[in-house]
Amino acid sequence: MHMNLDLISGAIARARIKTGMTQEQLAERIGVTAQAVSKWENGKNLPDIENLLEIAEYTDTPYSVLLGIDTAEIPAETLMIRNRLFNEENMFTRIRTTAQLEHLPETYHALQYMRERHAGQFRKRAKYTTHLVAYINHPLMMACQALAFGIRDDHLLAAILLHDVIEDTGATLDELPVSEETKEIVRLVTLVVPEGKCKRDVKPDYYDNIQESGKACVVKILDRCNNVSTMAATFNREKMRDYIEETENYILPLCDILKDNYPEYSDIAFLVKYQILSVIETVKNLIVS
Repeated sequence: MHMNLDLISGAIARARIKTGMTQEQLAERIGVTAQAVSKWENGKNLPDIENLLEIAEYTDTPYSVLLGIDTAEIPAETLMIRNRLFNEENMFTRIRTTAQLEHLPETYHALQYMRERHAGQFRKRAKYTTHLVAYINHPLMMACQALAFGIRDDHLLAAILLHDVIEDTGATLDELPVSEETKEIVRLVTLVVPEGKCKRDVKPDYYDNIQESGKACVVKILDRCNNVSTMAATFNREKMRDYIEETENYILPLCDILKDNYPEYSDIAFLVKYQILSVIETVKNLIVS
């Protein structure tokens, strides 16, 4: 394997600085001079394998990172990091066109209302980008995924578009420009936290109630699928760990309930569960310490 001197020297310096050690302190632990460490970090010389292993141990850094071959240490600017998976204007046009061509009036009205209510709201900014993404990117992404699954149920598509409107914009259920059937789906997926309680207290009942409706189950698993797909860009490790735990405790069982109790959605349940599992197992391997 070709040893890239610049990559290794830079990796050693980053590992030392991350621990808060000076060059002198690292040198003392390894049993070399501070000048030797300086030469390693300046790319003038390479440590031998034993010294490199000791650096890895004392800085709690994977050996492969010090060799400059671990992608965990690739600077963010060397990768093309997307601040959005798909463009919201393109998704909006696709949904509107489908609603018009396939006579889905609730979907059409929900689409317009959703955009108005979420106007000026943005998703949490990703770690390595400076651009803000309009909040509607999230419900639009869910609706486009539903269309790709072949869903043409007007009530379900409208509920997908409206699923966050009550929680995030202050709208009331009665204000939604849709039928009572659609409102009921939105009601089931809207998390209401009574005064004096926290979200953790009400989540068991919340997820139990969602199970009453196959369409509510579809909305919720698509919601979580979209969120876990983008969580690495905005969540810290602790938040990702908590989110994965909730997903395993509530969302994956919801996929199974959807598959077993609502056979018309069994394919969706399988595919969404597969995507969620793929993402969270990948993230687990990246954040485990």
